[in-house]
Amino acid sequence: MRPQSGGDRISYKDVVDFVKRKIDTGGGSAAPGAAPANKPLPNFDKFGATDRQPQSRIGVVTADNMVYAFNAIPHAWISEKADITRLEELRQQYKDQVKASGGSLTTTAILTKAVAAVLRKMPQFNASYDAEKREVIFKKFYNIGIAVDTPRGLLVPVLRNVDQKSLTEISVELSELSTRTRDGKNKLEDLEGGTFSISNIGGIGGTNMISIVNWPEVAILSITAAHYEPVWNGTAFEPRLMMPMTIGWDHRVINGADAARFLQQLKAILEEPFLGWL
Repeated sequence: MRPQSGGDRISYKDVVDFVKRKIDTGGGSAAPGAAPANKPLPNFDKFGATDRQPQSRIGVVTADNMVYAFNAIPHAWISEKADITRLEELRQQYKDQVKASGGSLTTTAILTKAVAAVLRKMPQFNASYDAEKREVIFKKFYNIGIAVDTPRGLLVPVLRNVDQKSLTEISVELSELSTRTRDGKNKLEDLEGGTFSISNIGGIGGTNMISIVNWPEVAILSITAAHYEPVWNGTAFEPRLMMPMTIGWDHRVINGADAARFLQQLKAILEEPFLGWL
């Protein structure tokens, strides 16, 4: 971008004019959502031995979908931390009861139930954007996609109608679905119809993660490992289990203020689970 108002400095007007030109021209010569052209790689063999291996079919599909989603959706992200000290105590208290029913009371299962409660109050996060008709499609069903790490790559099977299921039912279904996914026994319908996605890598680690929205959805929640941190309670610091979470969203449908409200509502439910029933 060259300064239009003279001199070597870029003025506020230069920025406004540049953005306006981008909007008027659809962002440039490429069609909206088009991936950039691939540049040829250098000859790595000049520098040492290499080993070429074909990308898996799932890897190819995932790569194409991620490139499309990242280019088609104007992404934005915001992060927050939830104090899950009490939630973890409850999880430990009731996990054997859920296990007896055939499920695993994981943080992801709890998040799925909590997210459904927030989606009912904030339907713009449970939507899709029709770019051709300039319409927002609000969905009356709540199907949560859960990212699962498998030997074949990352897959996102879908838990259906989570708003109508108990936490125990969600835990049992999530355990079965995750096992089926890792064993490569998915049905096609297992991967279709999601309205919102959750990606939880807390079991591996990490302090923060921003994820690409799973098109045609408009938002995704990313979770990383919870750690004990000193938190001021008004009189002293005390150790609290804090879980980082990041919401990524489609800025055509959702604004930043609503994204912040989404995280605050989710945080409130995780810190006081009774709020999810109100």
